[in-house]
Amino acid sequence: MKTTLIAALFVIALPFAALAAEIRLPADSPVASVTIPDSWNPTEIDHGVEAVSPDDAVYLSIEVADEQTTDKIIDDIFAFLDENGVKVDPATQTEADNKLNGMDVSTIDWEGEDEDGPVSVGVTLLSPRPGKLLLMTYWGSKGEQEKHLNDFVAIIASIKPVK
Repeated sequence: MKTTLIAALFVIALPFAALAAEIRLPADSPVASVTIPDSWNPTEIDHGVEAVSPDDAVYLSIEVADEQTTDKIIDDIFAFLDENGVKVDPATQTEADNKLNGMDVSTIDWEGEDEDGPVSVGVTLLSPRPGKLLLMTYWGSKGEQEKHLNDFVAIIASIKPVK
């Protein structure tokens, strides 16, 4: 009976285990973790992870930086956006500071455009531990990104420092 119950619980839980996986950033010496739905196809990149919503409406990356690499990663973020035809309007810039799971968080957001029309763009800096930063880039198509709000909020809420 006990074995049957355990097997039944395993079978029920199995599909949920495939829905999202915890990703440690960076994989070799983690300072933080994030959970991204598998449907967003999270992919390891040089300094972290990137993911795209199933309909390509939202792009998200999270990269780990330190004092030596922060400026280069920020330059790379804006080069990536430029290469993908994303133009931000500097006049729309807003900034906010907050806390998330014990980390200091600073966010800079802009409105802009890409080849498909109006977009929202954001760069968020999170501090999981002294000397380390997480740089999160967000790029979403207006009118489409809203469909992914629940996933996006869950991704953000899942970012935690690794002890």
